[in-house]
Amino acid sequence: MLVLAVLLLAAAVAAGTYAGLERLGTRGIAPAVFRGVAWAALGLLLANLSCRREPESVRPLVLLDASLSMRSAGGQWAAARRAAAGLGGGPDPDIRLVSAVPGASDSAPSGGRSLVAGALTAAAATARPVWLLTDGEVEDLAEIPPDLLARTGVKLFPRASRPDLAITRVMGPDRLTAGDTLRLEVDVRAFGMPDRRNVSVEVREMGGTHAWLRGAVPLNGGAGSVVLRGKLPEVAAGPHLLAVALRDAGDAEPRTDLRLHLLSVTPTPGIVIVGAPASWESRFLFRTLLDVAALPVRGYFLMEGSRWRRMGDLTAATAAEVERATQQADLLVLLGEPDDRWRRSTHRVRGRWEWIAAAKDAAPTDGDWYLAPAVASPVSGAFIGLPVDSFPPGLALATLTPGPQDWVGLNAQLNRRGAEHPAIVGRDSAGHREVQVGVAGPWRWAFRGGSREQGFRSRVAATTAGLLGASDSVTGRARPVRAVVQQGRPVVFERARPDSGPAGIELRITGGAAATRRDTLRFDGAGRAELFLQPGRYEYRLQGGGGGVLGVEVYSDEWLPRPVALTERPAAAPLEPSRTPARERLWLFALAVAGLSGEWWARRRMGLR
Repeated sequence: MLVLAVLLLAAAVAAGTYAGLERLGTRGIAPAVFRGVAWAALGLLLANLSCRREPESVRPLVLLDASLSMRSAGGQWAAARRAAAGLGGGPDPDIRLVSAVPGASDSAPSGGRSLVAGALTAAAATARPVWLLTDGEVEDLAEIPPDLLARTGVKLFPRASRPDLAITRVMGPDRLTAGDTLRLEVDVRAFGMPDRRNVSVEVREMGGTHAWLRGAVPLNGGAGSVVLRGKLPEVAAGPHLLAVALRDAGDAEPRTDLRLHLLSVTPTPGIVIVGAPASWESRFLFRTLLDVAALPVRGYFLMEGSRWRRMGDLTAATAAEVERATQQADLLVLLGEPDDRWRRSTHRVRGRWEWIAAAKDAAPTDGDWYLAPAVASPVSGAFIGLPVDSFPPGLALATLTPGPQDWVGLNAQLNRRGAEHPAIVGRDSAGHREVQVGVAGPWRWAFRGGSREQGFRSRVAATTAGLLGASDSVTGRARPVRAVVQQGRPVVFERARPDSGPAGIELRITGGAAATRRDTLRFDGAGRAELFLQPGRYEYRLQGGGGGVLGVEVYSDEWLPRPVALTERPAAAPLEPSRTPARERLWLFALAVAGLSGEWWARRRMGLR
């Protein structure tokens, strides 16, 4: 009725204008018709009237899972594509790819994860029948509301079982010093290969011909792991992308037989610990730094007389080697009674961490010194939520006198009574950072385990990061969170400083299928930006300086078989008929423009304005 009223009103106004005001008689029929058409279309658009549309007349929305598992060994991507075209309705089916990489072609799956909850939620807002075509191996089933899943049609295309050997994990150091020992932990899983008892693994540089490490992984119950050890070959300093590969896997999915690991070889150690003489403090500190620091760590301790040993493997070292390492280190850690020459010749180090409680001229006071974090310092965040005052007390405390610009990390109190005395003092002068520790015995935190060990590790990590300023050697305004990512997953960059630089940073990428690629990193509110790349080795350079090496693996967790989490069900129609508003009809806008143009043309022909 409202539509008819709008049409009659438009016709009456148009006729009254030309018959009553213009008095053109039959000459005004043509412009009156054009004006009536235009005003009728504008009236419908202004009122935004809607018409009822029954659920049966709504074209279904088809969500097609485009994760990599759909084209794995035994996958049914082609069958799913044909079924999606049949469910879409009509010659132009409405098919949306789910879990696909942004900007990727729709001819093959590309997503590194099977995530469908967000797409289903958005599809439910359209009030259309929804179909989900997938292999059923979705990761976020628990995030899908049950009522939404109940009204979604599901057609399954499960992959056929195929025998497979896969390297599921490679763990190792990110940086080593030339001449160090490389240790890589490799995990292997077998799927559908019950008779396989071991598999050979080889490590070489990507594109290289010389094997760095070799070993065999024993399989027990379809899984196994091995630690490959070997001295670093004589290679140039810089990043090296290592390929960890299975030999003679004999399986149906070769894309799971190769993993990548980025290793940076530095000419000198990043962190050097000197214990003169050896002590429990230096031993526990060395072990903790190996776990929490990103830079290579090398330690030396002095035996009786003047004999030096390397921490870790206890091999002999010369005094010249120790002196050279202390002069070239980024962070120098001194415990005990180090030679005064090292203190005088270490002006090039970025940071120095010195325990002075064991020094001869320190004159520490023995007793039970209970520690407590200071109000604000670069290391105070390491003790949040930890009952530091209940940790084992220090055994002795040397006198520290902080300057006006110095910060205090921990305070000590004798037997929990009396005045507090600074136990850790730090300073930053002209880019050189220094921390002095006046308390002896905090190594007992690590010895006790539990929250005490966590407190020790947190303090070591926070102090190391503060002394170095940034433990990553990648310079520039942004750096990758992970230098090696799986296929179908983004390389995530984060700002070096959250509040620095413009919203976008240009970068140039070389390698992979394209010789050179230019792109722009656009950061979100959390200071992170994503970049999707095809499998391969890449070198990148950032605008304003800085760069590095990236690796995108052929491997993906999507290649591994997983249980089917969904069951097939028909699609339910929307609970209520939907309505289509007039402003969604584009032809109404075109009709209004045509009517106004036709009236102008007719009036010009009649000599009117």
